[in-house]
Amino acid sequence: MIKLKLSTPVAALSVLMLVLLARPAWAASLPDFTELVEQAAPAVVNISTTREVDQRQASRQFNFPGQDQIPEIFREFFKHQFPDAAPQGQHDQDQSEGGSVPRSVPQSLGSGFLISDDGYILTNHHVIAEADEILVRLNDRSELMATLVGSDERSDLALLKIAGKNLPHLTLADSDALKVGEWVLAIGSPFGFDYSVTAGIVSAKGRDLQSETYVPFIQTDVAINPGNSGGPLFNLAGEVVGINSQIYTRSGGFMGLSFAIPSNMASRIVEQLRDSGEVNRGWLGVHIQEVSQDLAESFGLDKAVGALIAEVVNASPAAQGGLQAGDIITHVNGREVIKSGQVVHYVGALPPGKKAAFTVVRDGSSQQIMVEIGSLADAEAKAKQLAKSQDVYVQRLGLSVLPLDDDLATELRLNYGVVISKVDAETAAELDLRAGDVITSMANRRVVDAQQFADLATALPKGRSIAIRVVRNGRSMYQAFRLND
Repeated sequence: MIKLKLSTPVAALSVLMLVLLARPAWAASLPDFTELVEQAAPAVVNISTTREVDQRQASRQFNFPGQDQIPEIFREFFKHQFPDAAPQGQHDQDQSEGGSVPRSVPQSLGSGFLISDDGYILTNHHVIAEADEILVRLNDRSELMATLVGSDERSDLALLKIAGKNLPHLTLADSDALKVGEWVLAIGSPFGFDYSVTAGIVSAKGRDLQSETYVPFIQTDVAINPGNSGGPLFNLAGEVVGINSQIYTRSGGFMGLSFAIPSNMASRIVEQLRDSGEVNRGWLGVHIQEVSQDLAESFGLDKAVGALIAEVVNASPAAQGGLQAGDIITHVNGREVIKSGQVVHYVGALPPGKKAAFTVVRDGSSQQIMVEIGSLADAEAKAKQLAKSQDVYVQRLGLSVLPLDDDLATELRLNYGVVISKVDAETAAELDLRAGDVITSMANRRVVDAQQFADLATALPKGRSIAIRVVRNGRSMYQAFRLND
């Protein structure tokens, strides 16, 4: 260890200056976002939606912009900010007994951004879901009604169109080039505070979430809150690398984990939505699982990588192509498979009818198998048609349910529950239940099949609040209702 003897104040000051000048380069190179924001903000928009409901249905709850994206814990505060909101029964005074006057109520509040000079706007599916009217407010405060070109629930993306020419717009960059640790920036309208700017870094790439198994999310620590949904995530070049979609939270607010849909996926989705208004994904027809270290050793692998085929669906593209249960997929068209979720991402991005090369480990040796990719939409249509004969109508609740099929159970990682196939209008308004929701428990009882669910409903007591647990788009939530029959 070298010791310095500093005999004079000047010498001490000189050493201090050397220490300060020798600090790491990254400490002096924090980015300046001002120019990026000035150039990009005009293309970011605020989106609000309304839905037509029966007057009696509208009177049952407070309604205010963005309420569906605001955690329950904050709603008591927000309802005081909107004097037109009304509690249960208050609107009933404005109509005659038994009246049923249609009324528009606020449905959601979110963000979006222009991707072309002629008015195409990209946002999240959940921002505009079930909306009857979509209002877009531009950076210059002008407001325009938007039409829905197409929407895709699986990727949580929607494409809108407004009238206009020579509009400011943003460029979708190559999200594959994005690196972990890179600076990123978001612009949006959290809780209605429009054109709020937050920044952070990329925490991880290719994250799998239960809610959207077809999306390899970009994880960041950028502060994202309700209202940011659908807004752009920028790199330092001012290009869009992601569309802000979700946060992970236990409190209802931001906790340092936010997730964005990669721009490369968005580009593919936009192209299909613009051409046909819908998205058709590739389908393989296998049930897969992660490869643990023990499984890797038992199959003769050096590392726990790849996707283990647990089951092959009968008459599926995988079955016709020769894939077998016990095969471990290590590559799809030359792209390495580290985690099982990557197979879903890779196959889902392939066009139906195209042949793909699957490298698999079978009986300790590697081989390549060519499979013609099927259509996920066609597979789902056949499954729905088959399920129609199995649904059970529960008159007391006003809905029909189906058994939870293996594919959906695997996708949502559920072992039990029933799927809502149809909901009466009044039930949908009162309980906010939708076709496609999965009910996993009711009155603190696990729901295992359709008939047992119907029996549970029959036995429910009158006048008592009943809790029902629902999984919607991979997100679990509880609803409460009261039977008065």
